[in-house]
Amino acid sequence: MTVDTIVEAPGWADALPDLDHVAETAARAALLAEGHDPDRWEVCLLACDDARIAALNAGFRGRAAPTNVLSWPAFDAVPPDPPSGSTHLGDLALALETTCAEARTASISLKDHATHLILHGCLHLLGHDHETVDEAEEMEETERRILAGLGIADPYNQGDAREAHPDG
Repeated sequence: MTVDTIVEAPGWADALPDLDHVAETAARAALLAEGHDPDRWEVCLLACDDARIAALNAGFRGRAAPTNVLSWPAFDAVPPDPPSGSTHLGDLALALETTCAEARTASISLKDHATHLILHGCLHLLGHDHETVDEAEEMEETERRILAGLGIADPYNQGDAREAHPDG
């Protein structure tokens, strides 16, 4: 698998210098958990700032405010692994200021929070959603299971520091 990370906001270099590795780890874990060969798929990640993600959010979701992560799937329904080469699964955008603020508020590392958000976005690319209570519960359980496999604590069970649902 290849995650093509485009760092548009220079603050990412100081905040999370290993963002490429974090993104690759999260995306591979999502694909493996869903039964896909990670080496057959590509994801593009835009590491941007709040102003950029607010503009993207307004343009694509009609919400003129920053959010933590956005996703644009390449497929309505993800096909089985492509027959040869690699196929573009979709695009993600991750906002620096919002992601950092959420990690601080939840008293978790930026690396763990970014892993969770990229994983969350990749699950959207793979067809998961959280429009209904049942969908949200299923998606959160999938995230918990994958994150536990990566050695990351349950982001939805942090007491008072419980994370807000990504891309809310």
